[in-house]
Amino acid sequence: MKKSHWLVAGLAAMLVLACSSQKEPAENAIAKIDATLSAVHDAAAKYAPDTLSSVEAQVASLKQNLSKGNYKDVLAAAPAVTAAVASLKEDAEAKQSAADAALAQVKQQWRNLSADVPKAMEALHARVDALSKSKLPKGVTKASLESAKAGAASLDTMWTEASSAVSSEDYAGAVAKGQAVKDKAAELMHSLGAT
Repeated sequence: MKKSHWLVAGLAAMLVLACSSQKEPAENAIAKIDATLSAVHDAAAKYAPDTLSSVEAQVASLKQNLSKGNYKDVLAAAPAVTAAVASLKEDAEAKQSAADAALAQVKQQWRNLSADVPKAMEALHARVDALSKSKLPKGVTKASLESAKAGAASLDTMWTEASSAVSSEDYAGAVAKGQAVKDKAAELMHSLGAT
């Protein structure tokens, strides 16, 4: 009887030892996953939110297994979760790079418009003022001149709105309005007989 008691006790001790030997690697695996996920979290939340929530669920499952002492399950699942976090990081970084490139392009469009539109508006106002003080050329009516005056005033407002959009970092909105101002100014100049 004593011999079997010692055998059971020895097996129990080996089981405890085996479990405790898996505890540290399981904790380390989760710590590494947490550190990697933490580093990419903000970018992932902005550029890959759906994937982020899926990965966070996987990490939560790992942590739940750890808290239950299921170290073997943690160690078995950790490589797949590590791969999912790495994939999330790549996806978020790629999307962030694409967004940064698009923003740089829109900012360049704004810089071009902010150089061109004020000149176009100045030319339009000068043309309206000149025609208001002289005989109208062939093809330009008093009605088209009045329409151009009103249009120029409206474009001034739109340009101010475009500039305000830039102040609030809405470059896409600013470019859309700025391009509309540029196009309409050219149209009005044409209606006033300017080539």
